[in-house]
Amino acid sequence: MPAPKVKAGQVLIKTTRTLVSLGTERMLVEFGKASLIQKARQQPDKVKMVLDKIKTEGLVPTLEAVFNKLEQPLPLGYCNVGKVIAVGKGVTDFKVGDRVASNGQHAEFVSVPKNLVAHIPDNISDEEAAFTVIGSIGLQGIRLINPTMGETIVVIGLGLIGLLTADMLVANGCTVIGYDLDDSKVTIAQEKGIIAFNPLNGNDPVKFVLDQTKNIGADGVLITASAKTNDLISQAAQMSRKRGRITLVGVIGLNISRAEFYEKELSFQVSCSYGPGRYDDEYEFKGIDYPLPFVRWTEKRNFETVLQLIATGKLEVKNLISEVVPLEEYDKIYGDIANSRSIASIIKYNEDAVPESTIVVNKKDLQTTRGVIGLVGAGNFTKMTLLPALKGTDAQIKHIVSSGGVNGTALAQKHNIAQSTTDYNLVLDDKDVDLIMITTRHNLHANMVIKALDKGKHVFVEKPLALNNEELEAIEESYQKSNGTLMIGFNRRFSPHTEKIKSLVGDAPMNIIVTMNAGAILPEVWVHNMEVGGGRIIGEACHYLDLLVYLTGSKIKAVCMNALGQNPSENTDNASILVQMENGSTGVVNYFANGSKSYAKERLEVFSQEKVLIMDNFIKTTGYGTKGFSKLKTKLDKGHKSQFGRLVEKIKEGDVGLIPYDELINVTKASFAAIQSLKEGKWIEIE
Repeated sequence: MPAPKVKAGQVLIKTTRTLVSLGTERMLVEFGKASLIQKARQQPDKVKMVLDKIKTEGLVPTLEAVFNKLEQPLPLGYCNVGKVIAVGKGVTDFKVGDRVASNGQHAEFVSVPKNLVAHIPDNISDEEAAFTVIGSIGLQGIRLINPTMGETIVVIGLGLIGLLTADMLVANGCTVIGYDLDDSKVTIAQEKGIIAFNPLNGNDPVKFVLDQTKNIGADGVLITASAKTNDLISQAAQMSRKRGRITLVGVIGLNISRAEFYEKELSFQVSCSYGPGRYDDEYEFKGIDYPLPFVRWTEKRNFETVLQLIATGKLEVKNLISEVVPLEEYDKIYGDIANSRSIASIIKYNEDAVPESTIVVNKKDLQTTRGVIGLVGAGNFTKMTLLPALKGTDAQIKHIVSSGGVNGTALAQKHNIAQSTTDYNLVLDDKDVDLIMITTRHNLHANMVIKALDKGKHVFVEKPLALNNEELEAIEESYQKSNGTLMIGFNRRFSPHTEKIKSLVGDAPMNIIVTMNAGAILPEVWVHNMEVGGGRIIGEACHYLDLLVYLTGSKIKAVCMNALGQNPSENTDNASILVQMENGSTGVVNYFANGSKSYAKERLEVFSQEKVLIMDNFIKTTGYGTKGFSKLKTKLDKGHKSQFGRLVEKIKEGDVGLIPYDELINVTKASFAAIQSLKEGKWIEIE
């Protein structure tokens, strides 16, 4: 894979050691090897989503989407040690040469957000430091169960996390009882001063704990095991004292007996990974720390605590290392991971490795006269929509750019793309490249478009073009100076359904209603963030504003948006936009996220010249009062294939102007005006 570029707020690390989390990685590897039926059985919630998608979009498009998703590579590992070789903008806590532990993956080079990186004390070896992150998982479970000196705590499951957890509890002054089904792990635990046993050798776990506590029961139970059975949660309840605490760190069946918890007033909590900050983008990716007086232990501060425990000898990890394997011999660990009896396996990396931002994936001769493409972005849209749509065309893609290098390389292998890179500037400087196609997150669009135009490249950018008027003005300024042309991915106007409707109504005045049954997206998803995704109106509803422009043959004159709720915010996804066109036509764009997934996703209604045309989900169009036309039916066709096919042909002519430039700008301004209208409660005219 090409090495990642260091990002703002991150540090680029040259890896020296990583630790294999056998429990987690075994589960992922086995899932990857499972058959389609086995995968379905493991994820019944996903099966329901697939069935709903089949109902609305059809069998073939759904299966294509499912198989594309299942082909996505998943990098393994989260226990990384190495040296900092570059620091991103805004990072002051680290410098080049620092030895650090992080949650980076198994890779020679990783770029990791600063709040997921910790300095390593000088007296700790790299092998010992590799236990930092996995140790923090156990430490967070301990913090939640809140043990006090002298309490008896039971640890169920003495795998790597269980052994580390038990050892830290001993250091905390607790009496620790642990059990596991592996005699070798029980022996290691006993050597650490833990009262450990194997239930298979005749000891009933509940009776054993009650005997050890003089029938009082355990003050707390930490479950670090991985098992599908509900027996472990029942055992934990039975062995607990009244008002005892149970914390789950592992993965087990959770069919809880109310009586067992009710009679003792037991407390139960599930621990989340390394600690506070986990899965919080503000903390992890924006680097915004929680104030220490209010959140004493974050995931980073947990990392630092584990390192301190190792440095002071209170946490012994050397005796847990089963093997140290060079990266090139990784198969010694992963070849039969399902049956591995190792406690902790360490991967050792070549210290002479040099970061390469570009690799050749497929050696191929390009016809470099005109039409060579540099593709920027390797996310879901590129994988599921763009590249499948380009299949069958003679598109010449020389580069694919991805931030981490993994997805880009996988797509290059599958779609015969020449090079995978993490360096956008390399693509911009390549004189062979005529067209830059941008499919990254929305907040990156404007800057990337400007850079490409400044280099004289033609640009296709998936919507939106920009997130605000300031970005749009900067793009317009670059466009006026550039020899390049611009295209936004407003694919709906290229659907055969839309084109058929256009041919039947012409440019006569019309009333149009467009409804998008968009479906809900969790509030924390980046699309909702106005600085990153721009919200769903700017990021998605722009498609339908463009449809109005195309069908009416007129630009948008003014918009007025109303949204669901008494105090709707700018970041709404339940809204109706009234639209006035310059030629007198009117439109309504309904963008709703509160509808049923079993209902069609998109619907278009056109009223004009005593005709009515209804388009249902880009599968069926029905005409009323349309002489000579009654119905058009196709498989799901939102116009992507036609759009990209025409784009490939157009770039050979020296431009990408499939949509007039002034219409692209008009639609973009209209999307911004919709948000302004919501804030100000009035119609906004488009300048």
